[in-house]
Amino acid sequence: MKYDNWKIRGPGLPSLRRELEEAGLAPLCAAVLAARGIGGREEAARFLADGPERFHDPFLLKDMDRAVVRVRRAIEAGETVCVYGDYDVDGITATCLLTEALALLGGKTVSYIPDRSEEGYGLNPRAVERLAGQGVTLIVTVDCGITAAAEVDYARALGVDVVVTDHHHCKTAIPDGAAVVDPRRPDCTYPFPELAGVGVALKLAQALAGREREEELLLRFGELAAIGTVADVMRLTDENRALVRQGLALLARTKRPGLRALLREAGLEPGAVPTAVTIGYGLAPRINAAGRMEQAMVALELLLTRDVDRGEELAGILCSLNRERQAIEMEIYRQCDGILEENPALAEPCVVMAGEGWHQGVVGIVASRLAEKYACPTFMISLEHGLGKASCRSFGGFNLFAALERCAPLFEAYGGHEMAAGFTIREENIPAFRERIRALVSEYAGGEPMEASIDVDAEVDDCAMLSTGQVDGLSVLEPFGTGNPKPVLLLRSAAVLSCCDVGNGRHLKMRVRRDGVVLDAIFFSANCAQCGVSPGDRLDLLFHPQINEFRGSRAVQLQICDLRPAPTRAQLERELFRRLQEGEALSRWEAGLLLPSRQDFARLWRFLERACAGDGADPGPALLKQAARQPDGRWAYGRTLVCLYVMGDRGLLAVERERLRLCRPERKVDLEQAELMRQLRIFLDEN
Repeated sequence: MKYDNWKIRGPGLPSLRRELEEAGLAPLCAAVLAARGIGGREEAARFLADGPERFHDPFLLKDMDRAVVRVRRAIEAGETVCVYGDYDVDGITATCLLTEALALLGGKTVSYIPDRSEEGYGLNPRAVERLAGQGVTLIVTVDCGITAAAEVDYARALGVDVVVTDHHHCKTAIPDGAAVVDPRRPDCTYPFPELAGVGVALKLAQALAGREREEELLLRFGELAAIGTVADVMRLTDENRALVRQGLALLARTKRPGLRALLREAGLEPGAVPTAVTIGYGLAPRINAAGRMEQAMVALELLLTRDVDRGEELAGILCSLNRERQAIEMEIYRQCDGILEENPALAEPCVVMAGEGWHQGVVGIVASRLAEKYACPTFMISLEHGLGKASCRSFGGFNLFAALERCAPLFEAYGGHEMAAGFTIREENIPAFRERIRALVSEYAGGEPMEASIDVDAEVDDCAMLSTGQVDGLSVLEPFGTGNPKPVLLLRSAAVLSCCDVGNGRHLKMRVRRDGVVLDAIFFSANCAQCGVSPGDRLDLLFHPQINEFRGSRAVQLQICDLRPAPTRAQLERELFRRLQEGEALSRWEAGLLLPSRQDFARLWRFLERACAGDGADPGPALLKQAARQPDGRWAYGRTLVCLYVMGDRGLLAVERERLRLCRPERKVDLEQAELMRQLRIFLDEN
């Protein structure tokens, strides 16, 4: 099992699911929305909306009016404005967007992205000095600057104003810039604080252009906003969802030659529509590789260039850098994983590792992989000349930024957000940090190991629901990502017809059957030996439903998220009966396993007449086993338990002196009026 805890959501109110279906949503889609608490036509319409109504007024952002005044003054006076970004995808796309937008509005602009290893993250004094020497009188930061209070003061001393646009968490002191635009400012009342850095940059560009040109700028820069938002793992709800959904449509027909070339390099078929997955696993790693390998300006040029040949060349360079990044990352990961395998205590309750000469650009990815494998927050510190630069990744909802705030006296600098953060620390302070952060993680987890958990949206009661039409119907929920994950479904007790390893032994491919329906399934990064799977096994499967297209045919495929051995039929039905007795909700499929027919009652009554003849019957497990055996040789423990309980409830059975006896009431007994029968009928009808 990959996940310790399968958190199965409640099915939601049946009336609301029906309302969603009546509104035109496919039943499978309606079930997912209802399970996620989005019930009813109006709420679903608000969630799915991606039109103009989803975009908020840029001037609702605190200080946006001040930013517009200062930038417009610079444009009108012919000042040189520097757009100062960050070296990740969000920062690079934001730098490109605002550089082009200012030029479009008549501004004189230059772009600057700091070198990751030489300068580090954000504004730094050396860069400010260099830019001032080049005649820059206004710096506009994108995706950085909210923690750069000292650097902003230094720039002002050199005669350079700074407008900060950022989306990271603020520290106590907000920089004293010409304007500070950040939806996470404590005094900012913007309706949606989850914008990426590129989203804030787009808002500034729209505010500068004026309301009548907002749509024009969205069409011009929407693809950049989508790439940066998805790559920075921002919540894909509300404004972000609309921004990314429109941006993906724009990306499909992008006029940027560098992006077209990069999409081809990422394997997007001609005519195919990119998705959030295309960005997350195709574009983002390649663009990010430039920043990680200290060549962020290559990625920026790829986005800015209008030359087709140069775009092709730059796309090739990014792919080469990405392969180099992967090799370095794998070496560091193997080194760290080997240490943790030999010393499991080092991963309790979190991983804190430091290494001399580790490439600063890749330790964040290594941290992500270790956090997932060892199910705990991970802190990777790259040491050089006594100074450590760390990349951190969260796990289990642990708030990294809040934790780093409580360790602040140990750092030279720090920043980030809940899920990913970074800091600079002197080597001699690492032991104190390790002790402090372990205490904080342990406090958060209550002293218990963190669990890897997964939210399950719905259980598949009937495999007929897994048709191509139903799975296609889930597409209205896209784009998928943080805050709006791909639907995860549960299929219980699927029989394995065949299984084999594919992809050089790295992936597990299966054919499974349930309800008479045969389905293909693929489990990436797991094989037969690791999963212990063989033909004939019965498995409970968690999966993303998807459409597999091959040679013109389309079929549903299960992309497995996790699997575990299914309980035997007897174990399953006994557990379901326990849940029914305790008042827990059952799915339609589960209720169907327990609901007896009139023939089941009649057959059991005839059996008990024979068994109880004379001195009565021993009401122990042996009797249940005999009673549960069906004429066709199969077993029906669940239905038999329900029959026995209902017959006892309606006065047809009694236990006297430890013997089971039949009773023969004078009046006819309506078994359907038993509470258990009514409850099972409700579960069948409502689901």
